[in-house]
Amino acid sequence: MRDGYRHVLLISLATSLICPSLALAQGVPGTLSMEPCPIPDTDEEARCGTYTVWENRALASGRTIDINIIVIPALSESPRPDPIVPLSGGPGQGATAGARGWSRSSFRRERDIILVDQRGTGRSNPLYCEVAVEGDLQSYLDPAFTAEKFERCRGRLEQLADLTQYTTPVFADDLHEILLALGYEEVNLTGSSYGTRAALVYMRRHPETVRTAILNGVAPIAFRNPLYHAYESQQALELTFEHCAADPDCHAAFPDLEQEFAELIERLDREPAQVTLPHPESGEQVTLSMSRYAFAEALRTSMYNLQMARAVPLLIHRAYEGDYAFFVEFGLRSNMAIVDALAFGMLLSVTCPEDLSRIDPDEIAALTEGTFLGDDRVRNQLAACSVWPARKLPAGYGEPVSVEVPTLLLSGTIDPVTSPRWGADAASHLPNSLHLIVPAAHGVGGPCISTIRHEFLEKGSVEALDTSCVSEITLPPFNLPGQER
Repeated sequence: MRDGYRHVLLISLATSLICPSLALAQGVPGTLSMEPCPIPDTDEEARCGTYTVWENRALASGRTIDINIIVIPALSESPRPDPIVPLSGGPGQGATAGARGWSRSSFRRERDIILVDQRGTGRSNPLYCEVAVEGDLQSYLDPAFTAEKFERCRGRLEQLADLTQYTTPVFADDLHEILLALGYEEVNLTGSSYGTRAALVYMRRHPETVRTAILNGVAPIAFRNPLYHAYESQQALELTFEHCAADPDCHAAFPDLEQEFAELIERLDREPAQVTLPHPESGEQVTLSMSRYAFAEALRTSMYNLQMARAVPLLIHRAYEGDYAFFVEFGLRSNMAIVDALAFGMLLSVTCPEDLSRIDPDEIAALTEGTFLGDDRVRNQLAACSVWPARKLPAGYGEPVSVEVPTLLLSGTIDPVTSPRWGADAASHLPNSLHLIVPAAHGVGGPCISTIRHEFLEKGSVEALDTSCVSEITLPPFNLPGQER
């Protein structure tokens, strides 16, 4: 494989040096340019570079995109020929930002790890939008999705990109071309959240190249982001209430938890909470307004993390008593990280045609009524999509993905966004799949799951996998007053 990789690299470099305009003029396979590079914050070396693709793959002319790539080599002197290809979430996250973490992955023992920044993310012509103003803390608590913000962003980005050319199917074809250029004939896909959607689309378009797939926190085609956010987060919260009521210590600490939460939401409906805290940069005291929507989004996203999810009863009780500090501070930290990591223009270029165009307005009320999140998120994102150009979907895009690829699907029991029902939906159309439901939140991990993943990779099949350790996994205890962790 490595010799094949070098062979392709030398041909590509020779072509670009002898006739640099040839690939662009004729639309032949693009230029691959790779060289040694340090893995960030380590003393190890990877191979970094770019592969050039047409922005409009159908026309094969016009603007090109340099797709950013990092190849982290296997530690083995005799690596397996089928690498691991992680697909990032969001949508809008760049894969190469995770190079340091992937360099420490046990997957690397025998296999290369291929990180590719999806077009529109990372360093692959990123489509960033200003959804908050740096230094203005309140802007990070206000809704990110508004027509006004994205109309401004569209005007700027349309000078740099055709915003209809950044969808998941187009990326799947980019990735297929890149992997072949790197010399890999078969790969193992792994993805979490939106990364599972990208993996499923790739599996449908290029099934012959996928040896296995591991999907963690599954977002199948039927999952129309963000239509189900309110319903799923409400279900996760109600499970938390049930678990707390059944736990003697949690129930003793918070006997009126559900009533307190209902009154808290009513209070925020009447008037936003005012919270004073030091500015993280200047240290000066600033007063911020936390609306019901800002509170609900902070609560929803906090439940993605298992440890925070187990602190939810305590945090709700504190907010009920007037202490909103956690939700304001977490909302700020979380939203700042999201704004920094996500290319929101790419997010719209994916979700507007692939998800929101398939939402029936009559569905919104049924799936949001009576939830703590309400319909704000989905209606805000629809408003943003109203000013964003959308690509026509390929025929059959909305159909479930049904391929023979051996697939391991993982779902957390209290996942507030991709609950087990979505893993079950995807698995029902994948005949060579196994769906494991694990006591966890958004993203399933730990020693047991790691062992199962490695056995699955070794066998290349879900048949006779030893999953007995899953029955021994339990949710951690609730955080109670005086026991904060």
